[in-house]
This record gives sequence, structure tokens and C-alpha cells, in this order.
Amino acid sequence: MAEQFMEILSNEDTLIFVVGGALGLVAIVFCTITGCIKQCARERTRREIAAYIAEGSMQPDQGERLIRAKFKDD
Repeated sequence: MAEQFMEILSNEDTLIFVVGGALGLVAIVFCTITGCIKQCARERTRREIAAYIAEGSMQPDQGERLIRAKFKDD
């Protein structure tokens, strides 16, 4: 197994594909995690707005405007 791995690393053309594939995989995982974090933050914000409306410190139309507002990073 180690011999095959060293043979792959010694071939420059194959090494480029292996490194490129690894970088692509890291980028995909990073974007997926970032998207999950953004979605969780959006849901938390929606729940907080709903709580403010329920306790009466915010009007429903104000909450609706906040929920419908676009996020700057989208």
C-alpha cells in the first residue's frame, strides 16, 4: 500500500489531480458547513422575532418586514 502511494506521489501528473481533488473536497465541505451555519442563524433570528411579537414588544407588521428583508450576504 505504501509503495503504491509513493508511486502516485512520484508521478507529477497524478499528484496534480490528487491535490486538486483534495482541495475541491475541502472547498465543498467548507461551503456546506458555512451554509449550515447561515441557515441556523436565520432560523434563530426568526424565532427571536416571533418571540418579540408574542410578548408584545414588537408589532406583527414590523416582524414581517424584518423576516422578509434580504440578508446582505445572499
